[in-house]
Amino acid sequence: MISMTRRHFSTALLAGAGVIAMPAVLRAQAKPRLVVVGGGPAGATVARYVAKDSNGAIDVTLVEPAKKFITCFHSNLYLGDYRPWDSIAHDYNLAAAGVKKVDQAAAAIDRDKKEVRLADGNVLPYDRLVVAPGIDLDFGSVPGWSEAAAEVMPHAWKAGPQTQLLKKQLDTLQDGATIVMIAPPNPYRCPPGPYERVSCMAAVLKKKGHTKSRIVVIDPKDRFSKMALFQEGWQNHYPGMVEWMDPKMHGGLKSVDPKTMTVVTDLESIKADLVNVIPKQMAGKIARDAGLANATGYCPIDPTNMKSANDPNIFVLGDASIAGAMPKSAFAANSQAKVVAMAVRGELAGSRTFPARYSNTCWSIIAPDDTVKIGGRYEAKDGAIAEVEGFVSKTGEGKDERRQTSEENMGWYKGIVADIFG
Repeated sequence: MISMTRRHFSTALLAGAGVIAMPAVLRAQAKPRLVVVGGGPAGATVARYVAKDSNGAIDVTLVEPAKKFITCFHSNLYLGDYRPWDSIAHDYNLAAAGVKKVDQAAAAIDRDKKEVRLADGNVLPYDRLVVAPGIDLDFGSVPGWSEAAAEVMPHAWKAGPQTQLLKKQLDTLQDGATIVMIAPPNPYRCPPGPYERVSCMAAVLKKKGHTKSRIVVIDPKDRFSKMALFQEGWQNHYPGMVEWMDPKMHGGLKSVDPKTMTVVTDLESIKADLVNVIPKQMAGKIARDAGLANATGYCPIDPTNMKSANDPNIFVLGDASIAGAMPKSAFAANSQAKVVAMAVRGELAGSRTFPARYSNTCWSIIAPDDTVKIGGRYEAKDGAIAEVEGFVSKTGEGKDERRQTSEENMGWYKGIVADIFG
């Protein structure tokens, strides 16, 4: 069994924030140039590790409009009253590592010219490019739902105002309320995430003394990550409150109506007080527009180094990539980023490289002091990233073990955010 705690991550805090003003075109320079698009767990980790481990030999620029990063991982814990909002918001303390940060979005990638065009029209040339834009949501994948409808039926699958909206709606519910979650089809960000969210919402209802409220999950899948663990936990902690429905039970989702707060399946129409729609997902638009994605909407990669299958000068990692057996998680993105950082230093600075080794762990809170996990180790095999060792919590585990897993989860969060953002 693999156990991951904050001791496995650097906890050194780096002071400062690097923001630069960009001229219309940056001219050629002596140092090789790495541009990183996307400042999440994948992109920020690559930028930080290339800059600090190359000792300034590589010019590193991170393109990310957000001044603070709100982590999707542990945003369910905010929803469930396990941690405050400020604790999942993080500054970019990357300047001390040598990273220059541009506080705007990337508008386009010109692969022929090896340039990134910024939202204001300025241009960043690159020798190597890392594309880590995360996911986009397919607002048309749920009939009756839209980007505008998400202000009534929030997705909260990109952390920020949507998360706060869902929290506000949850906290105003009265006993006897009906919550409906529309779960997403595979593949999507954080496989156990929707079911941890159900657990966190149930915990809030239980804490407030609800005895008649219910949570209905309309799922397009017949199985989900940690299924036996969640169902055991729901029965133990929230008996009668959670109803999970697979396609055989609901017959297929037909539509949602934000005006009447109604969810219609092939077999019934459910009047809800809160509807959480988590739709189909795909790689971020910048990656798709650059021709890095295939028909799945995600980006194929070389499993030995996360290099784009469509461009030898570009790496794609994190949620946007097709990473074989690896799930789309913050832990996986951070692990992939360290492989990419090694590959970039090897190509641009002549550093020594080693065969890629990847890892992942996903923790999920079911109730206070009751946390479960799943994860594994991965390597490139037969043209894909394959699992070489896996583990998962067992049903029927004792309270002490679940409490220890809960503490491990919180320690991991503290360690990984320091490792990503400095």
